[in-house]
Amino acid sequence: MKVILTAFALMGASLSPVLAQQALNIRGTIQSFDGKLLGVETFDGRKVSIDVPADLRVTTTKPFSLSEVKPGMKLGVTTVKAPDGSTIAIDVRPISATASEGLSPYDLKPDSVMTNGIVEATVSSTKGPELTLNYKTGTVKVIVPPEATLSQPGPGALSDLKVGETIFVAVTHDGPKLNAVRAQVSKDGVKPTQ
Repeated sequence: MKVILTAFALMGASLSPVLAQQALNIRGTIQSFDGKLLGVETFDGRKVSIDVPADLRVTTTKPFSLSEVKPGMKLGVTTVKAPDGSTIAIDVRPISATASEGLSPYDLKPDSVMTNGIVEATVSSTKGPELTLNYKTGTVKVIVPPEATLSQPGPGALSDLKVGETIFVAVTHDGPKLNAVRAQVSKDGVKPTQ
């Protein structure tokens, strides 16, 4: 998501459609953090300043593999459609058992969709492992190719927001002001995949 707070005046009207949204996802590298204000350089090179509340929910990132996927597990799977119509995973993560199930557009890649669902089955296919996810109002079969990214959240705190770490931050905005709602940060070289 292309968001920049510094040089706001230079961006002009090009920023207003982004700020018209209620929630944004920021992905990039931490440049600074003073305990209240987080500076991030997004993956497309833009500079963003984000207000951080003292009670921000922070998680670190741990490895995750398909060998850990079992029937009944709830996953958040970001997918895109292949030219042949099959559904391809680009990101797979375990999520909280209390997370709502369903499908929604997502901003990880153009035309990507986030599916929060319960694993009904895992099988092998000619294209790779295939997951059947039940998202409450239906099911979807998802191919997980070798290039799909996988990770899971681990315990975290504000002290994990260190310069140089990779970060995913969900934010809301109040005019030009960005407010962090939750964050996941890299640890031991394992980066957030969402």
